[in-house]
Amino acid sequence: MNKQTMTDVIVSTKAEKGLTWETMGDDLNLSPVWLASACLGMNSATSVQAKAITDYLGLDAEVANALEEYPTKTWDQQIPTDPLIYRFHEITGVYGPTLKTVIQEKFGDGIMSAIDFSMNVDKIEDPKGDRVLVTMNGKFLPYKSW
Repeated sequence: MNKQTMTDVIVSTKAEKGLTWETMGDDLNLSPVWLASACLGMNSATSVQAKAITDYLGLDAEVANALEEYPTKTWDQQIPTDPLIYRFHEITGVYGPTLKTVIQEKFGDGIMSAIDFSMNVDKIEDPKGDRVLVTMNGKFLPYKSW
């Protein structure tokens, strides 16, 4: 089973059971963002995590094995057209250089790791319209001289 088939099976089973990533993450003691990413094929799960996910959803070992496989982290390089995904693309286009300069002023020349990384998505209720709070937390990795 490849990652795309695994994703199709997991997402359809999740929908059939009326589950959310938040509920699944809480029940499995996993970050809902990481869980969604692994189930969508962009991260690999440990054997313990894969078994817990598939047992929870009532899926077989073939799905667990696919969850454990290392992903190839590639995506469509064209500008996304989905409005929500496009807005994140727009944010990096508009604020990317700003984030880079502010991070480098605070930390030096380097990058924020997407390997040693966590992300949370929260809903902030607001009478003027609910807010989306995305928190990204990555280890700073300085560039080295040699």
